[in-house]
Formats: sequence, C-alpha cells, structure tokens
Amino acid sequence: MANKRVLVKFSGEALAGEAGHGIDTKILKYIANEIKSLVEAGIEVGIVIGGGNIIRGVTAAEDGIIRRTSGDYMGMLATVINGIAMQEACEHKGLEVRMQTAIKMEQIAEPYINRRAIRHLEKGRVVIFAAGTGNPFFTTDTAATLRAVEIGAEVIIKATKVDGVYDKDPAKYDDAVKIHELSYDEALQDHIKVMDDTSIALAKDNKLPIIVCDMSIKGNLLDILNGNMNNCSIVK
Repeated sequence: MANKRVLVKFSGEALAGEAGHGIDTKILKYIANEIKSLVEAGIEVGIVIGGGNIIRGVTAAEDGIIRRTSGDYMGMLATVINGIAMQEACEHKGLEVRMQTAIKMEQIAEPYINRRAIRHLEKGRVVIFAAGTGNPFFTTDTAATLRAVEIGAEVIIKATKVDGVYDKDPAKYDDAVKIHELSYDEALQDHIKVMDDTSIALAKDNKLPIIVCDMSIKGNLLDILNGNMNNCSIVK
C-alpha cells in the first residue's frame, strides 16, 4: 500500500444517477461502500464533491440575470448539500466522518481548518471538504487539488464515468485511444479534459499525481491504490 493518504474527487453529476439531477441514494450507498473499503485498508481519505447535480455557477449566470459571483456561491452551497448526503451515507456504513466547509456554517459543519482536518485523518475519520475554495471563479477540481496539497495527500483520484484519459471523447468516437500515462505539460498543452488547467498547474507545482478512473467499477479505488492501474490513467 504505497498511498497512505488520498483525496477522492467525485462530480456532483455522479450522485444524480440516471435521473441526471438531484441525489440518487443508491449511488450514495455504492460510493460509501467504496470509501469504506479504503478506510478498512488503513488509508486516510479526504473527499471533495462537485455540485453540478443541483446547480453550476457558470450555467446559472449564462443569461446575465444572476451574476457569475452569485452563481458560483450558489454552486458552493450545492456542494454542501451533496456533502451532507455523503456524510450521512458514510456514517450509515459505520464510518466516522467530519465535514469542513470553506464558508462558515457552524450549525451544519466545521469551518475548514487545515490542522484539524489532518488530525481527523490521522484518527481514521473521513473528511469531506465542501463549499469549494470559498471563492468564486474556482472550480471544485481546483478545490480538490488545493485541499489535497494542503493535507499532504500522496495522490488525488478523480472518480469519473470513464476508465481513464482518452485522446477524444470515447462516448462519441469509437476510435478514441486511451492514454495510460501523460505528463502535466501534455495535459495542459493538449487541453485534455482531465481537470481544469488551474488544478493541473497546481498539481504540477506540488508534484501531486492525478489518477482518473471509472467510479462504477466496484473495488476500483482500492485496486488502484494497491497498484492495479489497468482501469485508470495517471497524470504525473
């Protein structure tokens, strides 16, 4: 087990299931089981979840009625809703969980305090980081990379709907070729949609590997951290 502390990034859309919006409790249960397998293996786990299943700041601000700043704050609140749901699902599986938010809301969660987050991880608690970075114009991908660097995670895993990085969209093109390993510079120069450019640049500056994998493959997260890299791609 090379990776002792990891941060897993889930998209908000992943929680929606086939409905395409809202929260599917079956998906929550599945993800909670996957996280539990990591904790039981002795891995310290941080989680960041997007809010796209509820609202996206960019989309909310498209017609100009809602300012982009306000739209992004709405998106941050969506990640808190998803975080509460994930916390409940993980606790239902017997895990100890703490949620920390980048925007203070003491009745719901702890404020983000780096040393406290690390202490929770050391005690075997899952830590959910919600409300993005607390600043508009930054994505939850960037928030995930930032938190991963801050807590000293050895790797960030982006759990998606595809089993890695492709040279073009495999859902649209049958001849799409999987790229098992690529450098940060290649990801930036070729604009490959691994994560947004800001998060990739931050990962590069801090030598933080990014693993992209299919979250729907049962046991895939643990397999990856045990060294089985068949169902993923890595940027490093």
